[in-house]
Amino acid sequence: MKTLKYIVIPFCTVLLLIMSCQDEDLEIGDIVTPTNIQMNFEIVGVDADNPNGDGTGFVKFSATADNAITYIYNFGDNTDNVVSTGEVMHRFTEVGVNAYTVTVIASGTGGTQSTKSMVIEVFSSFEDEEAKNFLSGGPGSSKTWYWAADKPVNIGLGPDEISSSGDHRFPAWFQSSAWHPDKLCMYDAEMVFTQTANGNLTFEQTVGDAYIPGTYSGNLGVTGDTCHGADVVPSLLGVKNVQLVPSTSIATIDQNDPDNEPYRGTTINFSDGGFMSWYVGSSSFEIIEITDTTLEVRVTEPGYAWYCLFQTEKPVEP
Repeated sequence: MKTLKYIVIPFCTVLLLIMSCQDEDLEIGDIVTPTNIQMNFEIVGVDADNPNGDGTGFVKFSATADNAITYIYNFGDNTDNVVSTGEVMHRFTEVGVNAYTVTVIASGTGGTQSTKSMVIEVFSSFEDEEAKNFLSGGPGSSKTWYWAADKPVNIGLGPDEISSSGDHRFPAWFQSSAWHPDKLCMYDAEMVFTQTANGNLTFEQTVGDAYIPGTYSGNLGVTGDTCHGADVVPSLLGVKNVQLVPSTSIATIDQNDPDNEPYRGTTINFSDGGFMSWYVGSSSFEIIEITDTTLEVRVTEPGYAWYCLFQTEKPVEP
């Protein structure tokens, strides 16, 4: 009888486990493909004198569909796709009146999708050809940028808010020395801007890793204040499309610091999660000042403003 007892108990245990797993099966419902997609748009500033908008390039989109859960927008201008529950605002930046094929993908249960496209014409008057040429060397050219490692304050940190003096440029919390000891791993980075003959701008970091400061590293679950490769930040790799857009940060809008020149008013936007060596989850680097050989930018993460200094001369470590 003892032998029978030890055989029956495991069998019952297995039976209970099977029944328990069956009880936990989830009902996913019917898989239904979205239908009846409707897409609407409103170009900002349209009137009788400006049939394609007021030059800001802003367009508000909305989409609906039967049995859709989310919508993916592809704007046809080499920028990243945007996932939305219906409404999005997008800024087109190519100068002049340009036609764009905008596609919306309606996603339903089980990954089913339906698409709809339309062509819109939008006017954008924003232009910073000088900055584009400074970054790349001009149409049909490429230019390599390096960290200004041999200069003080090649990286700085301050609050991302309005200070009592209105100063948004000053890295109040931290200013690096030249060849700062805990930044050495990032100073070998090489970053290339290329401009095609027709004016399209791209970017690629060809040498070096991503530096992730301690303020942001916890978001990725990695060690901070050091460099990491594409295994941690996959968007480090590959060629990114670049758009120069009007800056909208408080640092540009509220210029109250009498001791500093105003920000340029231009922001560098990278596609596909691109960034300039310093990784805090942002693909927007606001230009403070740019010349043919130097570039000072501001990049933010919630609560923090980082200041990065680059140059076209490769620094030599002493």
